Amino acid sequence: MRRIVVVESLSLDGVMQAPGGADEHTRSGFEHGGWAVPYGDEVMGNEMGKGMGTTELLFGRRTYEQFYSFWPNQQEPNPFTDVLNDSQKYVTSTTMTEPLPWKNSTLLSGDAVTAVGQLKSQPGKDLAVLGSGELVRSLMGHNLIDEFTLLIHPLVLGSGRRLFPDDGDSVGELRLTNSVTTTTGVLTATYQSA
Repeated sequence: MRRIVVVESLSLDGVMQAPGGADEHTRSGFEHGGWAVPYGDEVMGNEMGKGMGTTELLFGRRTYEQFYSFWPNQQEPNPFTDVLNDSQKYVTSTTMTEPLPWKNSTLLSGDAVTAVGQLKSQPGKDLAVLGSGELVRSLMGHNLIDEFTLLIHPLVLGSGRRLFPDDGDSVGELRLTNSVTTTTGVLTATYQSA
């Protein structure tokens, strides 16, 4: 059975919305897009690079479209472009149709929780979820997540979509298995279900 590992950038107050760019996710009038960008450093790059290529990727539709609009078009060499382009990608969506535009992409249509549960039960590499907040919250509500890698940034945004909503289901007890602090004050913390 595969494991599902969620990788999320968060503010201290738990906001996960639009860490990468101003126009990334402006729903509900969110104006803080790109808040995580100034905190990138070599330590973070090394931490995020450790698992690259050892997992397959799992996306919700919005995050898949955001990544597809950026990564296949990168001309400058970096450690992430080839891995993201070459990895097997699964996308949960009720509105997309195959063929998907990004190479090595497979559509998981229908109910996301059911489709991901079936995928998780099959043999294969672990599944890494990047961003994809709505998908992550759905999977949390059905106890399908095995591990969280949280990049906790030293700022409070005060508004925005949070990873753990106030009215959501409890994830339960988690056990810290690793932590690294970057030179910019980001705490990269890995938690597994207790």
